Amino acid sequence: MSLSVWVRQLGHPDPRRAAIARAVLIAGLVVLGGLVVGLLGHLWSLVVAGGVLVAYALLRDLRVGLLAVIAVCYLLPFATFPFDVGVTPTFLNAVVGPVFLVYLVRLARHREEKFHLSGVGIALGIFMLWVLFAFSLGLTHSRLTPTILRRFLEIVLAMTLFYIVLNTIRTPRDLALITRALILAGTASAAIAILFYLLPVEMTVRIFNVLARIGYPGGFGALRWIEDNPENPMRAIGTAVDPNVLGGMMILAGGLTGPQLGAERPLFRRSLLIVFYLIQLVALFLTFSRGSMLGFAAALGVLALLKYRRLLIFMALGGIVLLFLPWSQEYIQHFIEGLQGRDLATQMRFGEYKDALRLIRRYPWWGVGFTGTPDIDLYIGVSSVYLLVAEHTGLIGLAFYLLILLTFLHTLWRTWRGGMPDPMLESILLGYGGALIGAMVGGVFDHYLFNLVYPHMSTLFWMFVGLGVATTRFIGQRQETLRNAQVHRTSGPVGAPRFVP
Repeated sequence: MSLSVWVRQLGHPDPRRAAIARAVLIAGLVVLGGLVVGLLGHLWSLVVAGGVLVAYALLRDLRVGLLAVIAVCYLLPFATFPFDVGVTPTFLNAVVGPVFLVYLVRLARHREEKFHLSGVGIALGIFMLWVLFAFSLGLTHSRLTPTILRRFLEIVLAMTLFYIVLNTIRTPRDLALITRALILAGTASAAIAILFYLLPVEMTVRIFNVLARIGYPGGFGALRWIEDNPENPMRAIGTAVDPNVLGGMMILAGGLTGPQLGAERPLFRRSLLIVFYLIQLVALFLTFSRGSMLGFAAALGVLALLKYRRLLIFMALGGIVLLFLPWSQEYIQHFIEGLQGRDLATQMRFGEYKDALRLIRRYPWWGVGFTGTPDIDLYIGVSSVYLLVAEHTGLIGLAFYLLILLTFLHTLWRTWRGGMPDPMLESILLGYGGALIGAMVGGVFDHYLFNLVYPHMSTLFWMFVGLGVATTRFIGQRQETLRNAQVHRTSGPVGAPRFVP
């Protein structure tokens, strides 16, 4: 009996034949489950079972895949599987890859009725072509390894996610669902970071030793301190491994949460939003990331000036709370030393900037690619996303990257100035705009938005860009509907005399 014939037996009109077919199916699943548990153990069996359920749901609805991407990016961004296929696949690969493949299949089968592109999408497409050119050029002087290839493809897929998000989010209800998920996941990530920070060090190390089974660093070496000196205050990392990366995640989450505090129609109850905001702010503070704090302040400051004056009150309350925390004086001193350039971390960063400018002067137009540098006295790596883009893709690539960001901001500004027909959509629009402005400011001092080591940050960044552009589309549709209704009321019924003021 072929598989298709047997599957049809499950719904056979004869109850006996259908019952037998279902019993065989259940018995087969039990045997298969026993084999999986015997081979992989209980923990990985649960992971496999969860993966099968997510894959099934993903085939039915791509939004499930986007929710899985959000969960992995915020909660387990560095988790890997316990096997090697030339490279060690990550949880992020396991959720982004299927989303990409399923969307391609649906596109090939013409299930996507219309492909939305937008000005941002055109600019991003040009940048992606240039990135591929720079990558190919870099192969002429450096050897490609499987790890570099995988990480490069992760960055490319992260950028491609912009188009998938833009075309998968079809209604304001979809948009609200994904936005709620981002706020909740960001808050959960912040809560985990605070918990790890407040637990006794030995218990936190024990947790990281458990996470080491799925690719995380274990032992006391997983913990981070200011200037890597255990005599200085410890820095919160949560499951983000790096405190600056956790700070960047809080910029995105906090920028999205902030407008909801003053929105007429918030996505959550306002009391819950206040709790979310404070958790995100405390987690950000405990990272001791000065660049992230500036980005967070820029995100909320822009939103307060544009629309939500109430945010100034929440920012002031948050600042007052932080001032009374035990670590406040050390943090303020650390911040001032950074502004004055006196601490070791800032001096090392200045050295990176100098070395990056030397590389860019030597290879100004198309950079050195992603596999290495042609000269032994140069290296790729600098704590600034803009200088890092220029190192990889040259000044031409940097110009394309800045064009994307400027096109995005112009699109949001033009939409917002055209009038907001829906308070909920307005708060979401400003949330994505504020979050990305904060990320852009934070990117002056950090490199995680375009770093091969942190593909989840690139994934979140381009997802936010896609969601922001999708929001402008929904608002534009509402604006067009209102304009048409206004014209209809002004012109009156067909054949009626038209009023001319």
